[in-house]
Amino acid sequence: MTRASLDKQPHEVAAMFDRTARRYDLVNDVLSLGQDRLWRKATARAVDAGPGEVVLDLAAGTGTSTDAFTTLGARAIACDFSLGMLRTGVRKHGGSGLSGGGVSFVGGDALRLPFADDAFDAVTISFGLRNVSDTHQALAELLRVTRPGGRLVICEFSRPPIKTFDVIYTQYLMRLLPQVARAVSSNPDSYEYLAESIRDWYDQAELSQVIQTSGWRRVAWRNLSLGIVALHRAVKAA
Repeated sequence: MTRASLDKQPHEVAAMFDRTARRYDLVNDVLSLGQDRLWRKATARAVDAGPGEVVLDLAAGTGTSTDAFTTLGARAIACDFSLGMLRTGVRKHGGSGLSGGGVSFVGGDALRLPFADDAFDAVTISFGLRNVSDTHQALAELLRVTRPGGRLVICEFSRPPIKTFDVIYTQYLMRLLPQVARAVSSNPDSYEYLAESIRDWYDQAELSQVIQTSGWRRVAWRNLSLGIVALHRAVKAA
């Protein structure tokens, strides 16, 4: 691929993120103007993992977000289908697949998760649901591996509800973001994919409907950063 496309073929998306892994966290910090740190904190608060709980962080990449789920004594699994991302994360955590903070790294496909039914107290995915080829199947798999009464938290790019801001944001996505990525990223093509996939994605209400029709209950969402990102929450029926 000379430029990342939107067909979301799993092997192509995984390869794209493999090439991006080396500077992925740095580039995200630059492109989001540091907002990604606030989004991770908001996600961790929503997950609210307590002592003895087990959390699945799907599409975890290098595991930067996963550590936050263990601060209150929970264990967390960082799962991703990009082995390049996972290898980078393992190196960041001291060269072991299991960090001292209670994070394990596991390779896995969102459409066929390598975990037993009812295995997790909470499941979460940040900026990864947009990249799977079948959103409903991924949400159904997350439902399968969540215990009855367990919770789902999704942090994903969305659509700013203020029209004038949405116009400005679109110009940033489609014009400025790819230029900045070319200057700082090890794989700038992936950020053209990023911009296009965001504009092709569901808005807040549409994603909430998809989550509900996938079997989740008590679906709710709130905007972060004026709606650039939305935090969706749901539970599995007890």
